Amino acid sequence: MIGPGGDARVMVATRPVDFRKGADSLAALVKAEYGANPFSGVVHVFRAKRADRVKLVWWDGTGLWMMAKRLEQGRFQWPAIQDGVMRLTAAQAAALLEGLDWRRVHSGRRPVAPQIAG
Repeated sequence: MIGPGGDARVMVATRPVDFRKGADSLAALVKAEYGANPFSGVVHVFRAKRADRVKLVWWDGTGLWMMAKRLEQGRFQWPAIQDGVMRLTAAQAAALLEGLDWRRVHSGRRPVAPQIAG
C-alpha cells in the first residue's frame, strides 16, 4: 500500500471537517486549530460529517501527501466527537482505515527473556 510507514505517529481530529478542503487547507487547519506542525511527519487524520469518508495529510520530507478513502458500505468507527485530537498507534490507525473497530486493537505482549537457561 502506498502511504505512511508502519512507524508513523498518527493524530486523529475528532471533529468533522469540511471535506472540500485540500491538502494545503488541511495543513493550515492543523497549525491553526491544533497548534501542531503539519510538516513534522505526523499523519493527521480527518473525518467528514458522514462517517464513511476519511482524509490523511502528512509530510514525507519531500512533499505534502493527502490520501482520501470512502467506504462503499458501512462506516468508519470514529472516536467520540469532541474538541481536539487524539493519538492512535499505527495498528489502531490501520484498523480504523480498514473500517474495523480500532478500540479492539491493543499492543502485543512484550517478550520476556528467560531467567534461567534451559
